[in-house]
Amino acid sequence: MQERKSCIDLPVKLVLTEEGTTFFIRNGKNLKKFKLAGNVEEYGIILDNFTPASLQRMMLVDYISKVEISKSEFMSSRQEIMDLSKLVVYSMLYRQYDSFIFARVLASDVIKKWNRLNPANIIDDKTRINDAFLQSVLKEKEKDLYEIKQQILAPMYAYISKNSALLPEEKNIQLLLSEKFLNNLRPFTWFIVAKFKGAEGYEQLVKDFRTSLAEYMEKSKIAEYISLMIMELAMNAENSNLKREAKAIFKGAVDMNAVLFDPNIRRQVLDSLERKGELVYLSWKIGSRGVSVGTQGRLQITLYNKESEYQSVKEIFDEHKNADLKKKSLQDFYKQLPEGEANTELGLYYLSYLSEACEKVNVKFESLVNQMPSSDLTIITLALYL
Repeated sequence: MQERKSCIDLPVKLVLTEEGTTFFIRNGKNLKKFKLAGNVEEYGIILDNFTPASLQRMMLVDYISKVEISKSEFMSSRQEIMDLSKLVVYSMLYRQYDSFIFARVLASDVIKKWNRLNPANIIDDKTRINDAFLQSVLKEKEKDLYEIKQQILAPMYAYISKNSALLPEEKNIQLLLSEKFLNNLRPFTWFIVAKFKGAEGYEQLVKDFRTSLAEYMEKSKIAEYISLMIMELAMNAENSNLKREAKAIFKGAVDMNAVLFDPNIRRQVLDSLERKGELVYLSWKIGSRGVSVGTQGRLQITLYNKESEYQSVKEIFDEHKNADLKKKSLQDFYKQLPEGEANTELGLYYLSYLSEACEKVNVKFESLVNQMPSSDLTIITLALYL
């Protein structure tokens, strides 16, 4: 899980939300204008490296709308890219769990009863509480809150501890993850839970916390599959670019395997790609926390690559000249790649695992490959509704 590394060495561009922009400008941080994939220009911040905790905090408070990286090669940053991908997925799941639980708490019998008896002081999603007061109450109720959290976590702890399929380190990661789901709930939720501890309907509330925590713990398993799928796509794009550039440089006078495995030839080809600015772009677009229907839990992962393998197979696809985009599913894309262009079996293997894993935990998953005839840009999109 992402806590293993204290700092991730990976240059990232962060596009901010309105809230994020306001926060950084208010705090005297100058925003930079930068180019993203497809020549789109945005304002935001650029980090050469970052701590997982700081990036996660920004995502949890809805300051970031998109994270993008661009590289000529991905192999040397494999672990960092996978860590970043998992960090984004976990952050989205923490946020979704928080929204789900808050809605359950407001709809609970405990709150319904309170609102009936206290019409002048009803508790709903518009209730605002002074932050200093909120923190002082939570400090005062620290012991109660610890007990409540242990009560919620007890069945999950027991389940993880007894799971013989997990190694000791994996058990620790799972235990830590279950705690993080609870620790990332908004303070107002804990204020309400502590206030009504022991009241009629409180036990049902604890059950709701438990059952939904189990569901979100299951959903978190897809983070690993997503990171593997992304690396597979990035490596395919990288290899395709290396081979294409090598053909142009060496006019076919070099063995293609040497391009991939000979460090000197590889470096020469990568330098050429970087000089031309022919990079592979990878972005994570994070659904807003706002009320927009359908966007809140949407995570869109997009890979942009210039003149990728699609170039050689697009004739097979939709031949209608009036179509702006030629669209195929990622499965079709992999199946119709020419022999030797990429490890299609591995791609399909990851794809089927990811699709199956999403289906099991009720996460809608879509994949699409677009080729823009007006340019030589291939766009691969994975969309998940968490």
